Amino acid sequence: MNITKLRSKRVIVTTAALAALAVGGGVWATAANADSEVKGGDRDRVGNAAVQAVGGGTVLDVETSDDPGEAYEVEVRKTDGSEVDVALDKDLKVVKQQADTPDAPDPAVSDTDRAAAEKAVLAAFPGGTLLDVEAGDDQGVAFEAEVRAADGAEWDVDLDASFAVLAKTAD
Repeated sequence: MNITKLRSKRVIVTTAALAALAVGGGVWATAANADSEVKGGDRDRVGNAAVQAVGGGTVLDVETSDDPGEAYEVEVRKTDGSEVDVALDKDLKVVKQQADTPDAPDPAVSDTDRAAAEKAVLAAFPGGTLLDVEAGDDQGVAFEAEVRAADGAEWDVDLDASFAVLAKTAD
């Protein structure tokens, strides 16, 4: 076999392999995103359970949940226009229910609290830069901060009311 044919085959095989990887990656990304959406009869069944739990309304969104003890997350618009997030287990029993108030302004963080949060976050990320601090909206989390570490990576940091670091999550 001559060298020209061998090089030609290498180019064709390499190109085909790259094309297959690109297509496969696109299919995987689409499938991963679509996996959380609940469709068809399951969507109707889960949505109806959530609507019944909040006393009526319209289902806006139904997704599978990756939170422990939850199988589904449903967003419902009640007849009064308010929205409620409902978490259901696999037996369609309500795990939690929370009024969704996206238009409500975030509670302001005082300068004193911001300074204390910055001190705690920078102690956890020496040489880092505090990007943002806001009031926490998860139970037990008083403040949520964003920090850029010295290596340039960005992190989300949860703090309790005494500014102890509860969790550090790569952003």
